[in-house]
Amino acid sequence: MRCYNCGCRLSEHDFCTGCGADVSIYKKIMKLSNRFYNEGLEKAAVRDLSGAINSLRQSLKFNKNNVEARNLLGLVYFEMGEVVAALSEWVISKNLRPKKNIADDYIEMVQSNPTRLETINSTIKKYNQALVYCNQDAKDLAIIQLKKVLSLNPKFVRAHQLLALLYIDAEDWPRAERELKRCEQIDIGNTTTKRYLKEVEIMLHPEEAEGVKSIKKKKKKDNEEVFRYQSGNETIIQPLDVKEPKGVSLSALVYILIGLAIGVAMALSLVLPARIQNAKADVNIQLKTVSEQLTVKSATIEELEQKKLSLEKENMELKDKLESYVGTDGTLQIMDDILSAANTYLTNPEDVESVAMYLEKIQSETVLESTSETFQSVYNTLLTAIGPGVAAKYYDDGLDAYQKEMYEDAISNLEKARIYDGQNIDVLYNLANAYYKNGDLENAGVYYQMVVDGFSGTERARKSERYLREIESTQ
Repeated sequence: MRCYNCGCRLSEHDFCTGCGADVSIYKKIMKLSNRFYNEGLEKAAVRDLSGAINSLRQSLKFNKNNVEARNLLGLVYFEMGEVVAALSEWVISKNLRPKKNIADDYIEMVQSNPTRLETINSTIKKYNQALVYCNQDAKDLAIIQLKKVLSLNPKFVRAHQLLALLYIDAEDWPRAERELKRCEQIDIGNTTTKRYLKEVEIMLHPEEAEGVKSIKKKKKKDNEEVFRYQSGNETIIQPLDVKEPKGVSLSALVYILIGLAIGVAMALSLVLPARIQNAKADVNIQLKTVSEQLTVKSATIEELEQKKLSLEKENMELKDKLESYVGTDGTLQIMDDILSAANTYLTNPEDVESVAMYLEKIQSETVLESTSETFQSVYNTLLTAIGPGVAAKYYDDGLDAYQKEMYEDAISNLEKARIYDGQNIDVLYNLANAYYKNGDLENAGVYYQMVVDGFSGTERARKSERYLREIESTQ
């Protein structure tokens, strides 16, 4: 036990050795809390769950931080089918003691199983729906709903009690007794169960309810019960309450039969239509309720179907996107390409075309700015290492295609040469000319402008300015 003021461990003294605070009353309160906890533990061991709840609540009134009492209270609630109340106690316990708390295992036991969570939610909804049916006087539907609840959670004491109460209302005493006996098997000390069971047993066994009379009533005095008179030497005793039997006449019997016939006719003509009307009204209410439930379920199913299709479409899109990035061996394709380029350059530095092929593939399929700094550094290093040789090759191929008036091939090769040697005036100028000859004046103007901006004062810059004026005059 620790001091409430400074947290120091308490000794046998009535004061804290750490801060000097008076802890005599505090110790008594803690002892009372532990006493009620032990009492609740004993009651729970013999399945007196209601008594255990009362004791544990008393324990928590004295010490709300009694984690053991709170965990045990949650277990008792769980055993009675009150899962929500149990989870509440365990969550509070976990907040009070985040580490080394068995409440973590209890919460994990419930929440780790999605099927169990769904069952718990379904149980609560069905029980609440049964209460609604009871308020609407739809008792048959309430009984059906409670049977579903108990099929999902057989230890739900309140559901057993409500079902027994509905059986009592319907005067189905054997079924009511069976449900109450099940309640007793779960919680032997439940006061509500005992009260209901007493009423049921009175109806099932009236002779036992009355009990055996210990003392018989005394007889009335002879002078009050009989009439005595003397006849000669004999005393005649005649009971006062003895009457001579009288016969029933035929006319009285006929009148009785006529009265019975009239009563039956009145019942059929007045009572029966009203009963039929009430039955129809009950059926209409039940049909309306079922129809509303079916409508809600249909809407839910349609919504889930739409969500399923949306998720399947999204899944396919993500799968296609992932396949575009991932190679056949499961590695990212761009990583495989950069490693292949580096390996080729290290093992055979003269094979710049193969290295260029990998770098061009990376450049066409990847946004370099979105990659890591290390990736960009390796890429730029390789690009710088092989740039001049590759640029010269692509420039020669592009210039040869340009001279043969194969402008599209010239553009393709000169664009690649620009990647590896972007500040070469010959590459930029001939690329602009290729675009111009191919009729793409917009791109031609871009590269002419680059020549003018980067190499002003040169002959090619002056020619580029002339081409720019021609392009502007045509637009």
